[in-house]
Amino acid sequence: MLLMGAAATSRMVPNAFSAPFIRTGPDDRVVRIEEATYSVAEYPTRTPLKFGGSIVKRLAVLDVRCVISAPDGRRATGLGSMTLGNAWSFPSPKLSYDQTLGAMLALTPRLARITNEFKGYGHPMDLNAQLEPAWLAAAVEAEKELNLGEPIPKLCAMVVASPFDAAIHDAYGKLHRRSAYQAYGRKFLPRDLSHYLGAEFKGAWLDSYIRQKPKRAMPMYHLIGAADALTRADIKQPLGDGLPETLPEWIEFNGLTHLKIKLNGDNLDWDTDRVISIERVTAQTQKKRGVSKWVYSLDFNEKCRHVDYVLEFIARVKEKAPAGFSRIQYIEQPTARDLAADRQNVMHKAAKLVPIVIDESLTSLEMLNLAREMGYTGVALKTCKGQSNALLMAAAAQHKKMFLCVQDLTCPGASLIQSAGLAAHIPAVPAIEANARQFIPEANRQWEKSFPGIFQIKNGRMRTGTLTGWGLSAGPA
Repeated sequence: MLLMGAAATSRMVPNAFSAPFIRTGPDDRVVRIEEATYSVAEYPTRTPLKFGGSIVKRLAVLDVRCVISAPDGRRATGLGSMTLGNAWSFPSPKLSYDQTLGAMLALTPRLARITNEFKGYGHPMDLNAQLEPAWLAAAVEAEKELNLGEPIPKLCAMVVASPFDAAIHDAYGKLHRRSAYQAYGRKFLPRDLSHYLGAEFKGAWLDSYIRQKPKRAMPMYHLIGAADALTRADIKQPLGDGLPETLPEWIEFNGLTHLKIKLNGDNLDWDTDRVISIERVTAQTQKKRGVSKWVYSLDFNEKCRHVDYVLEFIARVKEKAPAGFSRIQYIEQPTARDLAADRQNVMHKAAKLVPIVIDESLTSLEMLNLAREMGYTGVALKTCKGQSNALLMAAAAQHKKMFLCVQDLTCPGASLIQSAGLAAHIPAVPAIEANARQFIPEANRQWEKSFPGIFQIKNGRMRTGTLTGWGLSAGPA
């Protein structure tokens, strides 16, 4: 355990809130926050996780518990959880892993204090609309006080804030004795999407883009990190811990049909050979299993300098491994997340060949619109950007008829349940990624017996239909 507490010693962000939204009336469904507490635990990775040029050997997980109350005095406690993925949300050429993680840990008590001091009433979506500007402002304050020498990215602040937001949604569902996804209809949320997303969404309602009940089961994407062993010949020192250590072993262990491949983005020969090798090893294994259909997603984690790299990569893979190319379901965020800094680096040609989705860039509707203008055809939803944000982006992407997927941040335990719940309730999402079982399985141990359908993968599928509990389904009512 690294850190526990309910508030920070730092001062409150000045002028943090505008007037809180309060709804009253005979069918009142508003709540307010009574208390937010948090704890952080750290886990060593079972094997190094390499992506985007970074090698991660340990991960911290932030848990938040939030007590809310209704005007009639009823109370409920919700749980939110998220991996503090600093290597992904705060990549820095100047700061070390410990420094960026330290910034997230320093930001956490500030967000707890802001959350505790806010006393407005509203639906969780409205509470988030009030809190998010203050949470982001706290990141600016933290950067100055820590003297980091560079800003804490908005994406990083969103990751730290996400379990606070999730805990409020979870508590709200528990208060009303229903799934949180059944509390986004007009009875509970009487404002349409134009209130959150602008005039384009006038008359569009959030519940129109959300399933009331989860999908029964979903294919699960297994991650193949850039340093992961494909065969026994790649292993220098076996772990011998009873879990699979090679790609064929994982495929057979979980019955996998969906594989996510991490690529480097700065070496065409290596990236091409990696996909070809994975296709060869996978084809041999699936043939033994009698499986003829499987798919890949590819993730460059922004490392391609230009779309021309992506086009050349696609051409090489298509030429050398046409069957492997045909299995590519989508390519994720190939170039740098700051789209506005390179407006000419568009994805129109690439997206005609394979869906190209934004991930790191997707922090607001403005960024979604910019990405779409630049040729991106899909979005990667992540609960690490906040439950409220994920729901709004899911609605906006469906409204604009874009491809959707739900991605992971090596989420264990409650955070995986929340991510799986999002994927299972968004109609257009075809699969769910989950890789904590590979890299920090110890963090899943206490959850496996209570949620076997989520943590015990069979036939390559996660049994998301089991997520029918109150709130976000993570933890007791």
